[in-house]
Amino acid sequence: MTASNGTTAGHFRTGMIFAVASAFTFGMAGALGKSLIEAGWSPTAAVVARLTGGALVMAVVATILRRGWVREALSHKGTVIAYGAIPIAGAQLCYFNAVTYLPVGVALLLEYAAPLLVVGWVWATTRRRPSTLTLAGVAIAIAGITLVLGLFGPGSHTGAQISLAGIAWGMGAAVCAACYFVMSDKASADGTGLHSITLATGGLVVGAATVALLGVSGVMPLAFTSHGTTLAGLTTSWLVPVIALAIVPTAMAYTFGIMGIARLQPRFASLVGLSEVMFAVLSAWALLGEAITGIQLLGGAVVLAGLALARQGDRGEATWHDDWPDSPEGLPAGQTIGRS
Repeated sequence: MTASNGTTAGHFRTGMIFAVASAFTFGMAGALGKSLIEAGWSPTAAVVARLTGGALVMAVVATILRRGWVREALSHKGTVIAYGAIPIAGAQLCYFNAVTYLPVGVALLLEYAAPLLVVGWVWATTRRRPSTLTLAGVAIAIAGITLVLGLFGPGSHTGAQISLAGIAWGMGAAVCAACYFVMSDKASADGTGLHSITLATGGLVVGAATVALLGVSGVMPLAFTSHGTTLAGLTTSWLVPVIALAIVPTAMAYTFGIMGIARLQPRFASLVGLSEVMFAVLSAWALLGEAITGIQLLGGAVVLAGLALARQGDRGEATWHDDWPDSPEGLPAGQTIGRS
């Protein structure tokens, strides 16, 4: 193995570790947030608590590890504002509203239609048709989603039984998550561009401010309570899920995610992130006692299988990144600059 190949392999392995760690920590968000919502918090309030706490934690971390991050964020204010308002504030607000109407696993599977949107966006902007294998995987994933929603199969729901509000919020989260994967690709892992820590911290600050403004202005309901929350069958203070939300699926998850995508292509990173669905379902079962039906489990497996197939097709497009829009000038052909 040459030095270059060794470096590339190490770069990929590190990216995989960060991407899986991001999926694991992100997976806890739904259960922790829903515990607050079931205790009387509005989804907007739960998101404000999550993003505000995460922003405070990341501000301390950024000040220690990357002094001057505020100046750097201001010099890239357009990217930071867009990132904070759409992939962070938008995705979390939509997702937390979705879990109000749907089981955590179902809501997250809807959000993870995002890779399908990323494939479509790359196709539209680069005008390069995805491989037949990729398109077949997308079709299979869509079929799986219909099973998750209970549209077909034994015991299928009627239109009146389906939570259209939950589906709408879930798909809104998917659009915002797709923006997350695409926009994060512009962050640089080595600090030559907008550093991952700066992007995560600045984005969380903007996201927290955006959701708080929506709540205070009355656009979205904002309701907090001091009632106890139930996690893993135990009644705990509301501070427990709030602090956990701030640290684990927010500060840690966004940082791991940005560092992971910085070493992986965004479409691949978005597919690796599908393991979050498994972690979310396990968290919802362990913390909330929530389960999904056998048909929905089958649908989830079909979704993941379809996206894995799409990934196999994606691997055959070795030079797709050459045509990636807005790639930095001077970057060697095919070299990625990061996600998350």
